[in-house]
Amino acid sequence: MIEETSNGVRRPVAYLNETFLESPDARGLRILSEYLEPLSHFRDEKIQDTIVFFGSARVSEEGPLSEYYRDARTLARLITEWSSKIEPLNHRFVITSGGGPGIMEAANRGAADAGGKTIGLNIGLPFEQLPNPFITPELSFEFHYFFMRKFWFAYLAKALVIFPGGFGTLDELFEILTLAQTRKLESKIVIVLYGSSFWKEVLNFEALVKYNTIGPEDLNLFQYADDPESALAILQEQLTKRFLDPEPVPEPVPETPQIAKSRV
Repeated sequence: MIEETSNGVRRPVAYLNETFLESPDARGLRILSEYLEPLSHFRDEKIQDTIVFFGSARVSEEGPLSEYYRDARTLARLITEWSSKIEPLNHRFVITSGGGPGIMEAANRGAADAGGKTIGLNIGLPFEQLPNPFITPELSFEFHYFFMRKFWFAYLAKALVIFPGGFGTLDELFEILTLAQTRKLESKIVIVLYGSSFWKEVLNFEALVKYNTIGPEDLNLFQYADDPESALAILQEQLTKRFLDPEPVPEPVPETPQIAKSRV
């Protein structure tokens, strides 16, 4: 707001000028804020890395595909119980979702069942998607820009668990597969496709190999699981081998989260 003074008009400082901050000229600042604000919270909450759950927002606890809701909740609880015993100073492998209903809710709910912190990266949509009530309040974020939300899904992730879903789930899956295939990520992300019958019907990866559009070795970028215990075993084995063993030399608690940064 412009303040009237005895000497004339006094404009607000730029960072308090809402008209400017909402203008096209300030888009860069708005984008930067969607990087810096989550980073600040992750540092304060001592979040080192994450396991991201993707899946349909349309799946409920009762109804079609409801077994996947229950399995996502169980798996998130088991992971959180396991990860809570790993490191006392930082929170490792924190369950993260898109913050909405369906599989996202189930993942946050399972982590909350185990008493752990859990992250929700919500997005403003024309059909309003409200954050589910199981997200840790300090780790509930609202994004305007899809690409900044995608950035935070990938940036801290050490593993992805992909439950049955639609366009959004497929988009996230293939984005991470592409980054992994092209070795644009410094850390090797563990990818688990949950529900082999669904995924093998929906996606014919073998056909891509047949037509030489991907290599046979690309099929090693992911694994299938059909129950929470099998998925947990894959995650424990791979995460331990890649990120926990051999035991690192003790270091001070980092000021910022451990990032799955892109290669130089």
